[in-house]
Amino acid sequence: MFKSIQHFQTEGVKKLEDIFVSYSLNLSKIAEMVEGVTKSVVELGCSMIAEEWEFYDAVLRERRNLRPDWEIIRRDPITRLTSLGEVTYFRTYFRNKKTGERCYLLDTLIGFEKNEYLTEDAVARIFEEAADSSYRKGGTNACISGAVVSKETVMEKLHPLCFPLLEAPDEKKSVKTLYIDADEDHVSLQHLEKKGDVKISNSNTFMPKLVYIYEGIDADYDRHELINAKYFGGGYQGPEGTDRLWREVFDYIANAYDEDSIEHIYVNGDGADWIKYGAKVHSKAKFVLDKYHMYKYIVAATSHLMDSASDARSEIWHAINKKNKKLAEKTFDKIINLTESESKQKAVEASKKYILGHWSAIMTGVRNRKDSIHCSAEGHISHIFSDRLSSRPLGWSVVGADKMAQLRVYKRNKRSMLELVRYQKMQLPMAAGAEALELSAANILSSERRNKRELGELADIPVYSIPYPQIKKIASLKNHIWGL
Repeated sequence: MFKSIQHFQTEGVKKLEDIFVSYSLNLSKIAEMVEGVTKSVVELGCSMIAEEWEFYDAVLRERRNLRPDWEIIRRDPITRLTSLGEVTYFRTYFRNKKTGERCYLLDTLIGFEKNEYLTEDAVARIFEEAADSSYRKGGTNACISGAVVSKETVMEKLHPLCFPLLEAPDEKKSVKTLYIDADEDHVSLQHLEKKGDVKISNSNTFMPKLVYIYEGIDADYDRHELINAKYFGGGYQGPEGTDRLWREVFDYIANAYDEDSIEHIYVNGDGADWIKYGAKVHSKAKFVLDKYHMYKYIVAATSHLMDSASDARSEIWHAINKKNKKLAEKTFDKIINLTESESKQKAVEASKKYILGHWSAIMTGVRNRKDSIHCSAEGHISHIFSDRLSSRPLGWSVVGADKMAQLRVYKRNKRSMLELVRYQKMQLPMAAGAEALELSAANILSSERRNKRELGELADIPVYSIPYPQIKKIASLKNHIWGL
């Protein structure tokens, strides 16, 4: 680190002076000034990182007690991409005299996997951008220096992702009513496992599910906001996937809320079987048909009536509000008798079947108006899934669509992308050589504190080239590191 600072004092400062002199000749070139400063600072940062890694590698080479049974084979250069830029440095290749195993012990110490080019912070930046725009833009967002990662590399990082379960807060909350909205998106598949295989499939549509819990609606803002909303979602295909999704939802409720205080849990949705299944998992859960789909089917049953459409809709709503199923049925029959087109008659029949088939769910909402039951699932599907997965002509694989849906949900919960990247390593077996080699940064620094040679190297920095305030900082840093 100190050699990099020394080099920056002699070379980097001169570059900065030239940048500011150039800017003083034309004060309108702010962008050129900022870009020049950014480039110089990035170069310094990458140089400091490389020097820091080489420092630890040197310690491993020189301190045999830190690497028992490991002998040096050679040193190799390597370049890794950080969120700052590309860092090129040398690392030492070792061989275990007992087992014959070979590895770069520095990689084991730092936690790099074999042939790993990207650091955790760079991958986190990629996921942040890829979740919002595209694989390609995710690759261009890997670092601030301008280095680019291919969209294929981004896909390779995304596909094997494992996502941690949503953690509940430390203290359970007491609420009387909880609301759960649920819906699914419809995503076009380019292929299932390999390109072209959708031709032999019965369906080329993937339907990721979205479920979210909230405690009510805050109407104090221009746009209403859900209170303490938590999101769950992804592929969850088939009956097993549906069961796993709802178990995750209700396990979170059990861990986050005092279930004895809960009186009602309203599950709102369009009546799909997988949504109604969720209302059967918990004893206090009840399914409520959302008003969006009620209105949609009522409009479909009456739109062809021209001037009489408004009156027909009012009659249906009147029957619903009066909780009179027979009146609703008679109203639909009347509409069917007034409809001449066979296709329109089928549309009315479908609407009648839908409304009367979900009558119990509709009545749950009518009887509990005081609980302000609403459903915004359609809007959430649009913002969380469709914006990235289906609103544009995109082609996905099953794995890609599933992982992207989960990544969007993960981000919606305002969770750290860096923590997601680190979670992946928790799912992998321990790196080769890690068990035999018990190393840590603390061990190395502890060893080096007893070594005066490095302290002497630090003392060799030309003091005359460093401003006095920086001399004080370096002296203070020395004392802190070496315990002097």
